Amino acid sequence: MTLVDFNTQSELTNWYVVDDGVMGGLSAGSFTLNSQGHAVFKGTVSLANNGGFSSVRHVFSSTEVSDYQFIKLLVKGDGKRYQFRLKSSPQQRYSYIQYFETNGEWQTIRLKLADFFPYFRGYKLNLPNFDQKELREIAFLIGNKKEESFALQIDKIELE
Repeated sequence: MTLVDFNTQSELTNWYVVDDGVMGGLSAGSFTLNSQGHAVFKGTVSLANNGGFSSVRHVFSSTEVSDYQFIKLLVKGDGKRYQFRLKSSPQQRYSYIQYFETNGEWQTIRLKLADFFPYFRGYKLNLPNFDQKELREIAFLIGNKKEESFALQIDKIELE
């Protein structure tokens, strides 16, 4: 099942960037469409003022995920490590995350839902891995504990 399939007509109003500025940091991310119709999450991560991350989040109507085992991402990164994040409710304070590495080429990344672990403000929580029946928010985040520029193109996000 396709969650997101970007194209030149895609609407980005339900996507929003959250940088470390929410806690005083100076990182700056943006989220746009390029001329090929791919979403582009790019910017810079700064460690100044205890910063160190940039993210882009998408909240949507409740989606049943009980019949699926994987999230599949079609992305083109810049050789850096990113997180993909899930929430079953926008009010949920913590996220379930997995890391993935990019290599500068278009990649299909398959992440097992049961392997997403709970994470809050840089710390793994002592709670069970993702076992929810529904999904309400997805996000990409970069925060590799170093100052760096980044660029991640996103074509599709699917459940399988």
